[in-house]
Amino acid sequence: MKILGKGSEESNRGKPLIGLPDAFLCLRHGAEVERFLRDVGTPQEIRALTERLHVAQLLWEGGHGSYRDIHEATGVSLATITRVARFLKIEPNKGYELVFERVLGETK
Repeated sequence: MKILGKGSEESNRGKPLIGLPDAFLCLRHGAEVERFLRDVGTPQEIRALTERLHVAQLLWEGGHGSYRDIHEATGVSLATITRVARFLKIEPNKGYELVFERVLGETK
């Protein structure tokens, strides 16, 4: 089963299974996204995603000190901070960058 995109698998009713991006795209506003996240994720999973986004924003903005300073301010593990930083700086996905450019109106 493809998790992110539309898979070739079908439900037992013969309809294609919905991919996660399509599920998010059909939601109209933040409150609907929040409802969906509460259905598909545990509180711990939602918290982990929220922490990663928060750390990514701090790293994106800069001026928040070292990784250790961010860890002390947020309680997020150094491993998670390092992983988020890698995705901001090295990995080709650029998903965080896309979100910050659109939501904050900032480019780097």
